[in-house]
Amino acid sequence: MHSPAANADSRLSLWRRVREYAVPPSMIETATARRVVGDWAGACAAARVDVDLDLRAVVRRHGRDLAARLRTDLRHLAPDLLRWHMPRIAPDGLLRPGLTVSLARYGPADHDDAEPVHLVARTPPAWADADQRISLALWAGSRAGRDRSHPQPDRRFRLDLHRHLWDARRADELRTRSGAPQVTADACPDPTWAALRQRGYAVHRWATEATLLLQAERGASGAVTVRLSPRRRLLLDVESTGTDRRTPTAHIVGAPRAGRVAGLPVLPHAATWMTPDLELLHLGLIEADRLHPLVAAALAPHHPTVGAPASPDPKASPRLVACRGAGHRIGLVNGVLTPLDHDPAEVHREELLVALTGTPLPCLQAIDEAHRRPESLPDIRARLDHGDFAGALAAVEALLGPDALLPDGKLRQELDNAALRRITYGLFRAGLSGHGPATCDRDWRPKRGHRSHPRHTIAR
Repeated sequence: MHSPAANADSRLSLWRRVREYAVPPSMIETATARRVVGDWAGACAAARVDVDLDLRAVVRRHGRDLAARLRTDLRHLAPDLLRWHMPRIAPDGLLRPGLTVSLARYGPADHDDAEPVHLVARTPPAWADADQRISLALWAGSRAGRDRSHPQPDRRFRLDLHRHLWDARRADELRTRSGAPQVTADACPDPTWAALRQRGYAVHRWATEATLLLQAERGASGAVTVRLSPRRRLLLDVESTGTDRRTPTAHIVGAPRAGRVAGLPVLPHAATWMTPDLELLHLGLIEADRLHPLVAAALAPHHPTVGAPASPDPKASPRLVACRGAGHRIGLVNGVLTPLDHDPAEVHREELLVALTGTPLPCLQAIDEAHRRPESLPDIRARLDHGDFAGALAAVEALLGPDALLPDGKLRQELDNAALRRITYGLFRAGLSGHGPATCDRDWRPKRGHRSHPRHTIAR
């Protein structure tokens, strides 16, 4: 059984990885530039968010008032900020698959609608999660929920009560709703609360957040369920106190089984935990200039941050190789990784020797190893897993050159698998894959021994 400290370290390690790969700086910069000029659709495209709604159809189905409110929300939607805060899963911090998250809830549009209309963000199932794309759509009541491909909004993962996690107008609210403790652990008399706070739970916000939840569910007080783990839950009793009846208090009244709290409101996941960025900042695991600009402005307002977070320079410098008792260099020449301390005639002779099953020069061995199993393969793989194909391609080109040809090896396999996953996602979006993994034509795979340009390996 893992200790609380080990679990906390694992969780923060996951979020540190997410912050490094999931929302690349180029995405933030492009999406922000398009959003500030009113191009919300362009911002969504830059943040790999598919738009599955038609505003004209919304007017016909739900009326002009609802369509106007929706249009306003879309203009202020920061899709890169939404991706930054979307729920994720271990061990790699990928988007939680098959999820429908409510972003905004609008009142019943007409007399025929028995339930509110939701603006929702959806993630594809795990078998179609290539490119880690998100889609936007409207969800209109339980009738839509009967469709397996359009499930109802999740009760636990909801952002309609946390607009600051996606609405640029309210991003500064993260400072007060991040879950940062307002008092020290010594000032908390209840050891249960203190223990939960040390594990990263935003316990001092629970009363206020639970009250917001109850008000949204048309109740000023009552019981709220807090999900701590798949098998552990707490029951909070929320009351309004004080002369103005506006100061909420919460008391833990028990730890019931899951079946006994099925009908009670569930405290949203975003309100249950402290914001991971806050913990990463406090522990020195991330710098403020590596945060999303809207997040940095809220959590580190005095830190100078301009534009998107900084990214490392992908340009590679010559590398040293121990070759025949000397230190030789290999580097990029005319877009190809080349031995710099051997003349072309010598390199040509060595390549002929290799073709005759001879042993190549150490410099040529290092170049071949870089093409098949580069040291930066974990970084490239992480970028591919999080859908950053442009970043992965830039890393490959910085390592091997833009004109490199890839032989069989782990690098080539990762790029091929990424291309196949993108094909699967395309079939899923087109409705051609049913409700399970698509079967791709095996003859599509490049033949063994075929050398491919890295740009041609990734399906566009």
